[in-house]
This record gives sequence, structure tokens and C-alpha cells, in this order.
Amino acid sequence: MLAVLGHRVLLHGRSEQKGTAALDAIRKQSPGSDVRFFKADFASLGQVRTLAQQINAEIPRLDVLINNAGCSFFTRCETVDGNEATFAVNHLAPFLLTNLLLDKLRASAPARIVNVASAAHRHAHLDFDDLMSTRRYRVMQVYARSKLANILFTRELAKRLSGTGVTANALHPGVVRTHIAQNNAFARIIGYLIMRAIAIPAAEGAKTSIYLATAPEVAGQAGGYYKECQLTSPKPQALDDAHAKRLWEVSAKLVGLA
Repeated sequence: MLAVLGHRVLLHGRSEQKGTAALDAIRKQSPGSDVRFFKADFASLGQVRTLAQQINAEIPRLDVLINNAGCSFFTRCETVDGNEATFAVNHLAPFLLTNLLLDKLRASAPARIVNVASAAHRHAHLDFDDLMSTRRYRVMQVYARSKLANILFTRELAKRLSGTGVTANALHPGVVRTHIAQNNAFARIIGYLIMRAIAIPAAEGAKTSIYLATAPEVAGQAGGYYKECQLTSPKPQALDDAHAKRLWEVSAKLVGLA
């Protein structure tokens, strides 16, 4: 959609093959579009840092950063850095990437950061004593916790960016027909049945992200949570500034930021 609107688009993914296929699809839909693919696995903080270094070195300006990568694992597993994988990919990786790109975004102001969260956050509780879910692992609770973290991150980020010309907002895209949780056969079967019954196409699920990235009426608006292109209220814990600040500090330590 962004390419169709005439924007230069940078894509990220962990599969070169899928990335190339995505580029081909975009160019077919929008001939002459300026698109580029960057490969990085968000399950590795080292690869996140390399991705940020590439963008900072090779891209002259960055007007919008959309954090949309996500995963969900049916059984608990850890990344190469020793973090629980769902929390690491869905929260720690975009937290690190965003921080490493902040200088570029500030220099490009006015600029926007868009974090894709989920209504699933309403079923989560942020347990700071067990962020890595070592005591109890339930797939949907862990996923929901990472989405709550996305909103709290957005809230604290918006406060820290106040006055810089860079805004940050979060959103619920809807139940979108994607390949999340496809690493597990049982999850694939259940996911397929749910998707066939209620899920919306990816293009429709992207509408609120595109709205927050481009709409003139949200210029200067920050710290919000949106659904169907409308500002809405997340669960009360997602509005807790003390939790947001604490999550930022804990996350910074986990990813090795000063």
C-alpha cells in the first residue's frame, strides 16, 4: 500500500526467498516503485543491531518506522541470547531496533513510529518477576503479554520523544490472515480453522498501520492506541506510566542499551 502511494519502502524479514517474493509482488502491483529488502532474524539481538547499522549507514532519511514483526510459539523456547522467544521477537527486538534508529528518525522529523500490538493484550498481566515465562508458559498468555509490552513501550517512547517531532502510536490490526504460529502442526490446524472463519485479509489488516503512518489528521498525535483507524482505550494496565517506565528500564538492560 505504501509503495502504491508513492513512498519508498524498506522491507524486513528473516527469509531471503520470501523477501524477494515480496519485492516482486510489490513491483508487479506498483511498477517502478522504490522498494528494498533487508534480511535479519529478530530472534537474534546481534542481527537486529546489524540491521540498524545497515539502515543508518545506507538510508539517508527515515520518515516512518512500522514495527510489525511477530511470532507465537506453541511450546516455550529461547533465542540465541537466552530470552523467551515470543517476548524477544515481539517486544525486545523492536524495542532495540527503534532505539538504534532514533537518531535517524529525529534527523528526519517530522517522523512517525507505528507499533503493531493486539487486542490480545487485554488478556495479559505483565509479571516483572517472570517476563521470560519460566514458571508458567501458556502460548496465548505469553503472546498477549508481548502485545501489552508493545503498548507500554509506545507510551513511554512517546513521552521520551515529546518535542522532537517524532511521534509513536500503537494499534490493533484485527485478526489478520497471516502465517504466525506456523512453526507447530497443531497450531497450524487450529489457526487455519480460525482464520477461515473470522480473519481478514492482510491488506485490510494493514489499514490502521497505513493510517497512522500517513494520515495528516494524526500528525503530532502520540502515545495513542488505535483500532480501525480510531483512537480507543487499551486495558488499564497499558496506561500505567510506572509500568511503562519500568518495562523500558528492564528492556534496556536485557538488550544491552545504556
